[in-house]
Amino acid sequence: MKYLFFLGLPLFVLDQLTKWLVRQNIPYGAEIPIIPGFFSLVHASNTGAAFSLFTGNNFFFIGLALAALAVVVFLLIRDSRAPKTEQRLNNITKISFGLLASGILGNVTDRIFRGAVTDFLHFYISEYSWPSFNVADSCICIAAGLLILGSFGRTQKVSV
Repeated sequence: MKYLFFLGLPLFVLDQLTKWLVRQNIPYGAEIPIIPGFFSLVHASNTGAAFSLFTGNNFFFIGLALAALAVVVFLLIRDSRAPKTEQRLNNITKISFGLLASGILGNVTDRIFRGAVTDFLHFYISEYSWPSFNVADSCICIAAGLLILGSFGRTQKVSV
């Protein structure tokens, strides 16, 4: 559970603070070049999933996010009560769950209170651009990468 408080909570606060700053200082739809031709700050919103897929399904994504958050919290609570060390999650998995919870909570907070997720980080090269994203999205992507990485770390001996 310490990963939720010491990793997830500060990242959630950072996510909400950066989104608030964007909403206060960048007009909706505006773009501020930071590294011309590569990176800009924008003010965009998204009612869909990653890359604006399934736009307009906000209630579905709120339910999905709350279910995923419940699973993450359940797994961390179960882990903290595991009687044997070998039954516990590895640290990479716990870190990824902290990141995942932070990202889920950051985006679901936007969906509940604003009806859409605020995105503001925009990378592009010439006419090719990556969809805008935010701190919460970054946490979710890093968590997914760590979960994949962590899945290679623990192997179990099988007796035949």
